[in-house]
Amino acid sequence: MSQYQTVCEQLKQNPKTWLVTGVAGFIGSNLLETLLKLDQTVVGLDNFATGHQRNLDEVQSLVAAEQWAKFSFIEGDIRNLEDCQKACTNVDYVLHQAALGSVPRSIADPITTNAANITGFLNMLTAARDAEVKSFTYAASSSTYGDHPALPKVEDNIGKPLSPYAVTKYVNELYAEVFARTYGFKTIGLRYFNVFGKRQDPNGAYAAVIPKWTAAMIAGDNVFINGDGETSRDFCFIENTVQANILAATTQNDEAKNQVYNVAVGDRTTLNDLFKAIKSALNENGISCDQEPVYREFRVGDVRHSQADVTKIKTLLGYDPKFRIFEGISQAMVWYKHFLN
Repeated sequence: MSQYQTVCEQLKQNPKTWLVTGVAGFIGSNLLETLLKLDQTVVGLDNFATGHQRNLDEVQSLVAAEQWAKFSFIEGDIRNLEDCQKACTNVDYVLHQAALGSVPRSIADPITTNAANITGFLNMLTAARDAEVKSFTYAASSSTYGDHPALPKVEDNIGKPLSPYAVTKYVNELYAEVFARTYGFKTIGLRYFNVFGKRQDPNGAYAAVIPKWTAAMIAGDNVFINGDGETSRDFCFIENTVQANILAATTQNDEAKNQVYNVAVGDRTTLNDLFKAIKSALNENGISCDQEPVYREFRVGDVRHSQADVTKIKTLLGYDPKFRIFEGISQAMVWYKHFLN
């Protein structure tokens, strides 16, 4: 039995109360689904800036009525300290996912990104510290590596940030470190690498690449690749990300706290290969796709290659990613076929 399986069994036997911020979003709703299926009590906070009621409705349809009854929702904003304080009341574990993602969004509107990702993060840190929660796990980002050229990315080696979004996520890590040093409030940051899976929104100007391309292929629209298609990423299926959050929140290893970890699989997939994989998976699901990609200019603020070293999270947290990119895409396409048709 893996460490994650052991932790899940222990949680079923000894349920806790969790706060998931950004609970109506892609990652937040997947965390909610897993926690409710483990019979946990969950408080959710969201302002629906990027999340959707339909995500919560879908989770409700996937869990038992008695499990759903253990969920309470607060419509609020992490930029409001009182909302954060209310959400943290009587909570054991905090999974802080609420943020405004997207490099292009931050370039277009750095002030709003800063307010959500820095002011909101500081509000949550303060509220959780004052509520004396047992653990605080937050969504960090691989964008923190910036212009550092080395591959794979190792947690201690970062470069200069390439976007306002990257700045905000790096500031989160700095605040977390200061809170540990100043107040003894230790946290864990998870540097996500291109998370994908069910309930990731394909719509909007700042949609992530996998849902955006999937929607375009199903609709028969053009699929645009920024650059020559040889840009590469370490794509991480949502189930791996959920595992990392639960392991981080529940760890009893004090050395594992006040740390940041890469959350990925340690692979590197080019955009050209990603396009072929999505096209193939859709065809296997009965959706005929005959498009070829349309290439255009590289996108400002993007790094050329990204790949994670996951040694640290495996060693200190017992992380064991079960899904590589092609397995994850096969599962995700089943959901998108249903959602987009």
